[in-house]
Order: sequence, then structure tokens, then C-alpha cells
Amino acid sequence: MRAVIKPAPAPGFAYREDWAIREPGAGEVLVDVAAASLCGTDRELYEWTPSAQAFRLSPPVALGHEGSGTIVAVGDGVTGFAVGDRVAFESHIACGTCFECRTGTAHTCPNTRIVGMHIDGLFAEQAVVPAQVCVKVPDSISLEAAALLEGAGVGMHAIQRAGGDVAGQNVLVNGAGPVGLFTAQIAKALGAANVVVVEPNPFRRGQAESIGATAVAPGAHVVELCRDIAGHRGGFDAAFEVSGVRGVMGPMLESLRHEGTIVTVGHPSQPAELEIASQINKRGITLRGIFGRRLWDTWEQLLLLVGSGQVDLEWIITHRLPLSQADEAIELLTGDAGKVLLVPSLG
Repeated sequence: MRAVIKPAPAPGFAYREDWAIREPGAGEVLVDVAAASLCGTDRELYEWTPSAQAFRLSPPVALGHEGSGTIVAVGDGVTGFAVGDRVAFESHIACGTCFECRTGTAHTCPNTRIVGMHIDGLFAEQAVVPAQVCVKVPDSISLEAAALLEGAGVGMHAIQRAGGDVAGQNVLVNGAGPVGLFTAQIAKALGAANVVVVEPNPFRRGQAESIGATAVAPGAHVVELCRDIAGHRGGFDAAFEVSGVRGVMGPMLESLRHEGTIVTVGHPSQPAELEIASQINKRGITLRGIFGRRLWDTWEQLLLLVGSGQVDLEWIITHRLPLSQADEAIELLTGDAGKVLLVPSLG
């Protein structure tokens, strides 16, 4: 079959038309891939950065960890899924037996394997995945929107990690890539009073404004803007660092009120400097990090918001390309683009 693979631990991808597909084994399903979404991690894998190498993927391997499709075969022992089911995928395969998995925090499982890194992924016509990572997609959600649920789930998890209830709160989002935009959009849907998005790219600032956020370029004025909006509260209630850019934590912390919360989502390539005493301790700041999605309450809440129409995902799709144009898709990620999909049916 046609697939986009990582052939070796080095820069670049490879497009193949003869990539093997196997029958699903026990506990697995075979899926016709409808759409697969690219994200910043795919760009890191393409460039083979130190961050990508830290994932310790197993080349040669078919890439792609965000996507959706239709089940066409099930392996022995699979329950709850059948041929014809429309599904999206949780990309993290938790072991199910460690302390974290047994105590409700499987999203931090130290034995996690990742679809498209440690097993063949979704940049392909078909994929065999464990049934445990499949999520049924209701009829009210298109398969293209379903391909974005994994990425949007990161934004959903970030908001849950900030306390979950942002209604009536002031929210700051640094970075208007897809996850940042999803975070801002979900915050708006949940009733945030004001959402400010900081982003250097004018195209992405326009995308943030289209969902009702206030979009501004980075700079010292961000702290002043947040304090002006917050008035006597002294700063914003919650902040989300989604860019992974070095040097932004200080201004973001200064934009928060006392007892505010900051959630880190992006992965910086270098250590961040923090003034623990003045910026965190003396102001009672809560600093939290997230990775992936909580299993499975993040998915349940997000499916409810998307299925009911409170959160629309398809608006962020700007490009649809065939598998053979994966290199072009990677280039789009750093330009004027929202979500870029690889669609196997395009040829």
C-alpha cells in the first residue's frame, strides 16, 4: 500500500507504494484511513531534531499519529468495535499495568508507546492499531473533524489541568498553532470572559481573531494589556504556554494574577529560567505541565463539545494533500497554514 515512512534515524521522510500491511492480531483492528493530520511533532521527526530523537522511534516505520478512519477487520478478542465503525485514535498506547495506569493517570504511563513511532501509523492507506486506542466517532462529527480530535484533545487536557472551569475567567494563550487555537476555542466555548492569544504570525493571529479571541504580537505590551483587561484583579486567571519558545515564561507569569495558574504544553528545546521566589512562590502561582490527553475523560468531554456543535474543528483545516506530497505538507507547517491533512483517497 501507499505510505509515508521514516526509513532511518536521519532527516527526511520517504513515500512508498509497496509498504506492507498485515492482518490484525489479537486485540487489534484494521482501519481504512480517511484522513491523517500533521502536527509540530511530525516536523520535528522530519528534521530529526534532538526532541524527535528523544521519542526513540523504531525506523523503518510508517508515520502519523493523528487521524481517523473506518474499521474493515477486527482481530481475535476485540469487543466493543465492529467492521464499519468510524473511529478516531488516541496516539498513546499505555501499558495498562504500571502504577500510573492502575491509579487513573495512564496519560503519564512511563511505558507508553506511540502510534506512528513505535508501531506503524496513519500516514498510510490502512493501519493496524490496538483496539484500546480507538474512539468511536458519532455521526454528528465528520471523519475530517475526527482526525483533529487527538490534537484538540491536548488543548482540552490543558484546560482540564488548569482546573477545568474557565467560565468567567481571563485566559492567556501563548502560541496560535493548531493546539493553541484549539485551547483558545475551547476556552471560549466554556465561557471564558476574555481570551488573549499571543502569536508573531499575522495569518495565525487572524485565525485567532476569527474565533473571537484578542490576538496580539509578542512583546512587553502583553503584560500591560492583560493587567488593563483584568483591572483590580491584577492579572489573568489562567495562562497556557503552547509555543515551546524560549524566554516566554517570565512575561506570562507576570501577566497572571496572584494565585493564577499556568499550564505548559509546548516542549522547549532548552531549559527555561524561572524566578521561583518572586514569580511563583510569593504570588502563589500554580505551575502545571501536560502531555497528551487524560484517558479517557479528555476524550469524553471533547466529544461532547464537538458533537453538540459548541466546538467546531473543521474551520482550522486549510490544506488537504495526497500522501505523495508529505514533504510539501511539512513545509506548510511553518507558513500560512492551519491544519494540514494527508488524505489517502486523493491519490
